[in-house]
Order: sequence, then C-alpha cells, then structure tokens
Amino acid sequence: MTAAENVCYTLINVLSDSEPPSEVSLKADLEKGEIKAKTEALKKVIIMILNGEKLPGLLMTIIRFVLPLQDHTIKKLLLVFWEIVPKTTGDGKLLQEMILVCDAYRKDLQHPNEFIRGSTLRFLCKLKESELLEPLMPAIRSCLEHRHSYVRRNAVLAIYTIYRNFEHLIPDAPELIHDFLVNEKDASCKRNAFMMLIHADQDRALDYLSTCIDQVHTFGDILQLVIVELIYKVCHANPSERARFIRCIYNLLQSSSPAVKYEAAGTLVTLSSAPTAVKAAAQCYIDLIIKESDNNVKLIVLDRLIELKEHPTHERVLQDLVMDILRVLSTPDLEVRKKTLQLALDLVSSRNVEELVIVLKKEVIKTNNVSEHEDTDKYRQLLVRTLHSCSVRFPDMAANVIPVLMEFLSDTNEAAAADVLEFVREAIQRFDTLRPLIIEKMLEVFHAIKTVKIYRGALWILGEYCSTKDDIQSVMTEVRRSLGEIPIVENEIKKETGEVKADDEVSAAPAQKLVTEMGTYVTQSALSSSRPSKKEEDRPPLRSFLMDGDFYVAASLATTLTKVALRYVAIVQDKKKQNSFVAEAMLIMVTVLHLGKSSLPKKPITDDDVDRISLCLKVLSECSPLMNDIFNKECRRSLSHMLTVRLEEEKLSQKKESEKRNVTVQADDPISFMQLTAKNEMTSKEDHFQLSLLAAMGNTQRKEAADPLASKLNKVTQLTGFSDPVYAEAYVHVNQYDIVLDVLVVNQTSDTLQNCTLELATLGDLKLVEKPSPLTLAPHDFANIKANVKVASTENGIIFGNIVYDVSGAASDRNCVVLSDIHIDIMDYIQPASCTDAEFRQMWAEFEWENKVTVNTNITDLNEYLQHILKSTNMKCLTPEKALSGFCGFMAANLYARSIFGEDALANVSVEKPIHLGPDAPVNGHIRIRAKSQGMALSLGDKINLSQKKSNM
Repeated sequence: MTAAENVCYTLINVLSDSEPPSEVSLKADLEKGEIKAKTEALKKVIIMILNGEKLPGLLMTIIRFVLPLQDHTIKKLLLVFWEIVPKTTGDGKLLQEMILVCDAYRKDLQHPNEFIRGSTLRFLCKLKESELLEPLMPAIRSCLEHRHSYVRRNAVLAIYTIYRNFEHLIPDAPELIHDFLVNEKDASCKRNAFMMLIHADQDRALDYLSTCIDQVHTFGDILQLVIVELIYKVCHANPSERARFIRCIYNLLQSSSPAVKYEAAGTLVTLSSAPTAVKAAAQCYIDLIIKESDNNVKLIVLDRLIELKEHPTHERVLQDLVMDILRVLSTPDLEVRKKTLQLALDLVSSRNVEELVIVLKKEVIKTNNVSEHEDTDKYRQLLVRTLHSCSVRFPDMAANVIPVLMEFLSDTNEAAAADVLEFVREAIQRFDTLRPLIIEKMLEVFHAIKTVKIYRGALWILGEYCSTKDDIQSVMTEVRRSLGEIPIVENEIKKETGEVKADDEVSAAPAQKLVTEMGTYVTQSALSSSRPSKKEEDRPPLRSFLMDGDFYVAASLATTLTKVALRYVAIVQDKKKQNSFVAEAMLIMVTVLHLGKSSLPKKPITDDDVDRISLCLKVLSECSPLMNDIFNKECRRSLSHMLTVRLEEEKLSQKKESEKRNVTVQADDPISFMQLTAKNEMTSKEDHFQLSLLAAMGNTQRKEAADPLASKLNKVTQLTGFSDPVYAEAYVHVNQYDIVLDVLVVNQTSDTLQNCTLELATLGDLKLVEKPSPLTLAPHDFANIKANVKVASTENGIIFGNIVYDVSGAASDRNCVVLSDIHIDIMDYIQPASCTDAEFRQMWAEFEWENKVTVNTNITDLNEYLQHILKSTNMKCLTPEKALSGFCGFMAANLYARSIFGEDALANVSVEKPIHLGPDAPVNGHIRIRAKSQGMALSLGDKINLSQKKSNM
C-alpha cells in the first residue's frame, strides 16, 4: 500500500509560502523553550511529518522534554503527533522508545481530568499496533466505570475498535459491553455500547433489545436510530423475526425525533406491505413535511412519498390521504408546492376530487391579493394547470372551476392568464353544457383584459362560440366599447389638436341603450364615468394596442367579426338588420385599416395583416357559402382534432407509466423459495441504510456499460508521452458535484525523483479543492496521486498542469513535464427533462445566448439523425411522436434538458433531406441552442459538433 493510500485520520492545512524550519532550531525550542515556544515547535514538527519528512532525531527529545508536561494544548498536539509519527523500524519491529510513550498514556488513562482520559481513549482507537495496546488494556477496562459519561462512551469506542482489530487482546468484549449496557443510564454511552453489540455480537444485542422493547420510546433519539437499523437488518436477514419487532417500529413512529420517525417509517414500509403499515408510514411522512422548516427535508420526504405511490398496492392507501398531503401547500417554497400538487394530482380519484378542487380554489383566491412574493405568479400558474387537469379528467368539476379561473383573464401576469385561456378553450369545446356559462363570464371580464395575447385568445373564443343573436350583439358591443370613438384616425387627430378632450369624453359618456330596434349600433365612448382614467392610459384597451402598433390583434378582430357577422346573417332573417350588422363590422375593419396606413401608430400595419383584413372585407361583401363553411366550421374542426390528439397522447403516456409500474412475471422466471436461499442470496431488497450512506457520500451506483472494465478505460486520459522521463495518466471519476482525478505517475528514469509534485490549474467553473502532496519516487517506481476538483456549473471545464521534480544529486533547476489537457464532459451533468410548450416558448424568448450549429453528418435518415442527437446530448424531444412520424423531407423538433445545477438548455432541430441529391444524400439543416449562460450554449454546441457523425463500428 502506498503512503497516499494509508488510512489518515488527520489532515492539517499548511500555508505553502511558509519557510520550513531546521531540525536544530526545532530541537532547541523543544528542549529549552517556554510552553508557548514548545507548542509552536510541536505544531511545526507535525506539519513537517505530514509533508513526508522523517525527523527521527526529534523523537527522544519530545519524549524527554514534552511528554511529561501537563499543559492541555500540548497533550492535544501530542495525540496528533503519536498518531502520525512512524512507530516501527524499517523491518516492521516496534521502536524501543514507544515503550516510554505507552507508559505515559497508561498514566493519562488514570488521570483525574476526564477530558484527558476521554481524548486519550479516542486516540487509542486510531492505533494499529497491538504491542502498544496490550499493556493499556487494564486501564481501558477501568475507564468503563468512570463517573463521567465522556470517558465511558470513549472507553466503549476504544474497546470496540480494539476488539475488531485485535480480538485476542479483549476476547470477552461483547460480554463486558453487554453487562455495561444493562447498568448504563447515559444515552450516548448506551448508543455506543449497543452499536458495538450490533457489529460484534448481534444475538446479544437482540437479547438486550428483547428485555427493554417496551421502554424503547423512552430512550434517547441516538439510541432509537441504532435500534431501527438493527431491526431492519435482523428482519431482512430473518423474515420470521418481523412479528417480534414490528410493534416496536410502530411505537418509534411516535418518537419526538424527526430523524427517528423518518427512519422508522422507511423501515416499516420495507418490512410490511399491509395497508395499515403503509398508511401509518405515509402519515408519518406527511407530518414530517408539515412540521420541518427546512425545504430540503420537505423535498426529501416528498420523494419518499412519491416512491410509495409508485407501488401499485400502496397507491390506493395514499389516495385516502390526498387532503393531508395538500396541507403541505402552506409552505412558501415553489419546488415543494410543485411536487405536492403533482403528487395530489396523481392520487386524486372520483371520491376526493371535489374536496381537492375546493382546496385549490381557495389557494387560487389567496394568491389573488398576494403580490409581494416573487413566486406567487408561478404558483398561481401551477394551480391553474392542476385545476385544468382535474376538470379534464373529471368533467363534473369544470362548472365549479370556470367562474373562479375566468377572473384571472384580466390578470397582469400573462403566463397564468394564458393557462386559463387554454383551459377555457378546451372546456368550451369539450363541454357543450357549459358554453352559455363560459360565454357569459367571458363577456363580463372582456373589457378588463390587459395583455394583447390574452385579448386575441378571448376574441377568438367569443367569435367561435357565440351562436345566439343576443351573444353576437354583446360581442359587437364589447368590441365597440373596447375600440372607442370611430373613425379612429379623425378622433385621434381631434384629441391631439385639442378639439376633443379625453377627460370630457370620459365624463360625457351617456348610459343609454346600445342596440336600436333596427339592430344597428349607436356610436358612443368606450369609457364610462365610473371607470377611473389614468394619466396616460386614457384609451380603451383595443385602441391602445392598435396605437402601439400591434396590428396582429386587428387581423384577429377582423376574423372574429367576419365569423359573428356570417352567423348573424344566418340567424336573423330581416335583410335590413343583416346589412346593418355586416356594414358595422366592415366599418370597424376599414377604420382599423385606415389607422394602420396612417402615421399615428408607433409601428405601421404589416402587409400580412392588411391582406387578412382585406380578405375578411371581401368575404363579408360576397357572403359565399364556401367561405361561410371555412370560417364557421373548419376552425372548430381543427381545434377538435388537436385536442383529440393531445388527449390520446396523455392516455398513451399514462398507459406507459402504469405498464412500467405493473410487476410482470414471465412464465419461465425462476421461483425463489425463501427457505432454500442462503442469507447472502437475499437480493429482494437493497439495504436502504447502505444506499442512503452511499448517496450522502456521492457514490451513487450508476449503471455502467455492459463491460465495466471497458467503461472504466474510456475515462482514462493519457497526460504525458511514453518517452517522457515521467509518464502520467489520469482516471477521471465524476461524482455529482465534484471530480476525482486518480493520476498514475511513473518514474521512467534511473534517478530518484524528489519533491515530485503534480501541479494543476483549471479553466471554467471548476475549482481545485486541495493541492496534491509532493512525493519521492525511486528509480522506475510508480505512485497514485488523487486530486479533487469541485464543479460549479455545466460548462466545458478544462484541467491542465504539469509535473515538477528534483533529481537527487543534480545541481540543475527543477525539471518540468507539461501535461495534456483534461476536458470534462458536460454530458455527466445534463439530464433529459420535460416542460410544456408554453414554458419552452417563454424560455426561448427569455434566454439571451444562442448558438447556431450547422448540421454536418453522414446520416441519411431524418428520424435516425434526431435519435442520434438525442442520444449524444442527453436531451429529451418535446415534439410528440405523431408530429414526427411519416416522411415529408423536412423535420422540426424541440429538445429540452436540465443540468443538475438547475440550468435549462433548449434546442430546436430544423433538418431536411435534399431529395434532388439522391437517396444517399446526408441530412442537412441547422440546430439552434439557447441557454441562460454562454458557457452552457457553447458547450452543448461543441458536443453536438463532435458527435454529429455516426461512427462506423
């Protein structure tokens, strides 16, 4: 074993610019100095030994002049010194001087000060020489009876480590500790003793637990945790013991310690799948989430609840607890709320959907008046989506939900209002019975809509679904109200010249009938006296949109007016009323067209919008049956088709999820008989204590390639050439947030290399944690050096550096070998994720960094190219399979991924197959990548560029 791989309990940071002191000056300070000087000298000696210096001449000096001192700081430092100093000669025999040290520690173990006794016992846990420990055994045993708990608990630890390493020194340790445990009162001492019995003699531990199983709830939490672990291990090794201990686990669910409750709930679920056990564990988890203030704890426990839900038999039990789960929504953190709502939505059934909707409606109303929290808008959006999903799955609930949500169409937050609008559009198409209610509510809030995108959507819904004469007239009334005085151009010029004052117009608005007996509309101001005028925004909403130059809404208005006019003509038989209504609609379109051509708006009307309005005017002037059919039937048919496809996709994804969760057993699967399996073959469940420990250490077991050796070799990077005096290669081990470089350094010369140091530097969001220690390499010797690098974000990081060394006996300067760069692969940090179309578009608009990659590949099939890109970038395709199926020579797809640091990466693939170049022509086109940070966009672009071509294996 190399020096670097020895077990090291102590690491001390050294200032690299400090000058190493000489052995002579240290000796003088240790012999003749004051206490302070001796302390400083001892610190320097410790640092020098940790850096590889031997200093054998100082050993006897320290024994003679420092060991007898009673100063507590010096005693502490001496414990570190004796831990790290070499205690054996070259041939493995114990140094003679260590007998004196052993005698000093025997005295310390009988010292009246409990701190000195306790810290000496802790030091003995680190000793690996049985000859040193043997004379101390009587003193260690006597410490078990000391009055102070600090000494007793460290004595137990010392006995445990000695028993584990050198059983012959204390063969009766389990019996001794069992007797000690029975009489002990201190919680920490009992915990250490019980822990020792679990590992040293499990039967004794179980015997003790059996005697006090009814008093377990009165024990301290640290002992309870160990008891939970023991019960878990015993019951998994021997399932017949479950009945004996399961009551104890139930009792521990009522513990005052959150940690004990969490572990007990996790253990209970693994030991029993009875509905009562699952319910008790789930209630315990919910209780923890509500009572714990730390958001990380809430998220971890929520994950455990979600895991419980994944089990088909447990899901039914959790469905009864939906209302308890919703109590978690009182937490202000958005991530916690998001997970809670998703879990509630997965568990909701026809039995409790009504209660769920009531709670969600209350939450929506609460967010209406709260604006100080930055996540309120996002939370409101989440609630709207959850209510939307509930209404689609349980149509009876839609009538309760719609009135509450319609209020949000006038919300300033466009995202939440857009979600409401999408929901309303789906509801009005699906549920014929609710159409009158939705139209009524829509007309109520129409004038209050503040954003142009929502206004356009509301116009479309009103134009598409208003089918009665009264509704159609109401739509026209609202449009005129929202447009203000017409003709617009003349009215605006008059306002600017001061002929008509805006304030006068507002106050003079008469409250009169809007529709005459003839069916025509009287001209009146859009604003009434009851509505407060703002300093600048005295215009009605639609007019303000048009004055800002947004004429897309004008094209939408023209389509809506055409639809309602054609429908009005079909309903009303009176020719005069028909002509009057159509003329009214055409007048509005013409005045908008006139405004667009004038210089009054901030931006002139676009040609597309002019074409659309002109087309609508032409349709109204001709009133042909074909156009009537296109405007009034085809639009709705398209929406119906889109909603049907979306519903099918949702059902398909749910079906896939349920198939995943259903445990299928093949006919030829081997049957495992529990009575016939050996203990080491019990692979039904993994030890979740071990798994949680591995997760905490970052050593989560990843699925490696089919050949683990091959996958490991893929991560080995050669750093120097074979002809260099020092050969080096590195194995790059990537954990979640850090990278461990295991560098093999080989001395290829016949000289001894002294102070051989690996010097590393990083580029990008990487940070070197510690500087590797210098080594001395014998001729043709090799050593492993480990270096830790922390990762802060998903960018292409580069680690570079060199190896410097001195040749013994040479008078020249230090030699240097430059190393090749190590490129960190960002694919280890990117994971596929999904988001809605609206979120994708919003992020696409917000993200400022774009990287356009030209397609350069040898792949000839569009679908194959897309799959290749998905595989090589770890991204997920958001475009549904149906949209990508078939062949038309062109393909466009949206991709999305998230990094483990929460960074989003978007990509749009637009590729085509040039048919005129023949069937073997490669795919061409572009991939656009967008991200919040420049590094992410560039890194992903580089990755795509490197892996575009398919390698011929």
